[in-house]
Amino acid sequence: MIIPASTTGRTRRQFLGTLAGALAAPLIVPASALGRGGFIPPSERINVGFIGVSPNGQSGGHLFGGRWTYVPGGYAGRDDVQVVAVCDVFKDRREAARQRLDEIYAARFGAGKYTACSAYNDFRDLLARKDIDAVVISTPIHWHGVMSVLAAQAGKDVYCEKPTAITIRESQAMRAAVLRHGRVFQAGTQQRSEYEGKFRHACEIVRSGAIGKVREVYAFKPGGTFAWKRFGPPKPAPEGLDWDLYLGPAPWQPFAGVVNAHMFMGEGDINWAPHHYDFIQWVLDADRSGPVEIFFEKDVLQYRYANGVVVHACLPPEGGPGGSGGARFIGTNGWVAVDRDNITASHPELLTAPLGPGAAAVYHSTSHAGNFLECVRTRKRPICDVETAHRSASTVILGGLALVLKRTLKWDPVAECFPGDDEANRLLATTFRPPWQV
Repeated sequence: MIIPASTTGRTRRQFLGTLAGALAAPLIVPASALGRGGFIPPSERINVGFIGVSPNGQSGGHLFGGRWTYVPGGYAGRDDVQVVAVCDVFKDRREAARQRLDEIYAARFGAGKYTACSAYNDFRDLLARKDIDAVVISTPIHWHGVMSVLAAQAGKDVYCEKPTAITIRESQAMRAAVLRHGRVFQAGTQQRSEYEGKFRHACEIVRSGAIGKVREVYAFKPGGTFAWKRFGPPKPAPEGLDWDLYLGPAPWQPFAGVVNAHMFMGEGDINWAPHHYDFIQWVLDADRSGPVEIFFEKDVLQYRYANGVVVHACLPPEGGPGGSGGARFIGTNGWVAVDRDNITASHPELLTAPLGPGAAAVYHSTSHAGNFLECVRTRKRPICDVETAHRSASTVILGGLALVLKRTLKWDPVAECFPGDDEANRLLATTFRPPWQV
C-alpha cells in the first residue's frame, strides 16, 4: 500500500501509531452484536467506512437514508452491513455521524452504550484499518480519483460518487489500481439500477431493435471538465476544518469562504453530465468504448460514434422528457425518451410490446447499493464497474475539452488519445499538489 507523506506534518510512524491505537480501542460488544438472537453475525456483515459525511449531501443520504440511497435508513439501516468508521475534514460532521451511528447500533443490538464507529480526520487512517472491507467515497470531486486509487491499493472495495475522475489520465489510473488489486468498484451513476427500472426499460427497448437502427441521441446536457480556481482574499477558516487536507491535490490557496463539492467545476457540466452520458453509453453498448469525434454544429456540442450515431449535447427541439439524467434515442422506426420522472415513445406500444432478444443482454439491477454489496460478497462485476465508469467519465471529459478548445477533436477510444493533436493530448492530465499523485 502506498502511504504518502502527509501535508499536515505527520510522520509515517505517527500515522501507524494512530492506526494501532484505533485498533486497540476497547469495544462494548453485546451478545446480539455477536450474531445471537437472530442477528447476522459479524463474520457475515460487510464492514464499511465512509469518506465524506456531509449531513445534507449525497454522503449523508447514503449513510442514513435519503434521496440518493433508495433504501430506508441507508447503509446504517442494513442488517448485513456495519459502518465501522467515518471520515471528514469537518470535525463537527464526523463526530455527529459517529455519535448517530453509535446510537443506531446501540438501539439495534440492545446495548445501553455501544461504541461501534470510529471517526477520522485523515482518510488514510481509515484505509489502514484491516477490518474494513469497503469504502463509500462522497467527497469534493477533485478527491475522487486519488482516494479511489489509494483505497484499491489498501485492499478496499470502492463505491465512488460521480464524477469519478476529473481527467482521463486520472481515470485510467483508477482503472489500473482497481484491476491490479482485484477490487470491486461501483460508480455512483445509479440510474442503471433505480427509478423503478425506467432507464433499464428504455435500454432494453433500444437494444431489442424496437425503434430500428439508432441514428441520433439527444443527451440533454453538455459534457464538462474541471478548472483549478482561486476564490478571493483570505478569510478565517471555520473551527474544526482541516483546510489543507480539504484542498488535498488542488493547488494551495488560503481559505476564502468557498467550500462545496463542486467548487472546481469548469466548462460544461461535469457534475450532472455523468448521469446522462453513462446512460447513453449503456444504451449504445459502448461501455468498453466511446465516441470517435467531438465537434460543433450550430454552436452545439456533438459526439459521433464509430457506427455513425450522433449524440447532440442539448435538449431535443420537440420537447418531451428532458429532465435529470435522461436522453432521447431516435431510430429508423421511432424514438424513446426517458428521464427520472417519465418514459415516453413515439408509439405508445413501444413501451409495452414484447422485447426482442437484444434486451436479454442488459444487466439487471434493482438496487445500486445492493448491487455493490452483493458484488463485494460474490466478487462479480457490478453494473457500473471500473471500466464502465472510466469510459463514461472519459466521454464527459472529452466534451468538456472540446468546449475548452472550441474546436473539433478526433478521439481514438482504443489508444485513448487524440491522434496527432499535441494541444489536446496535453489536457488529458493535470498536475496535482504533492504528495497526491496517481
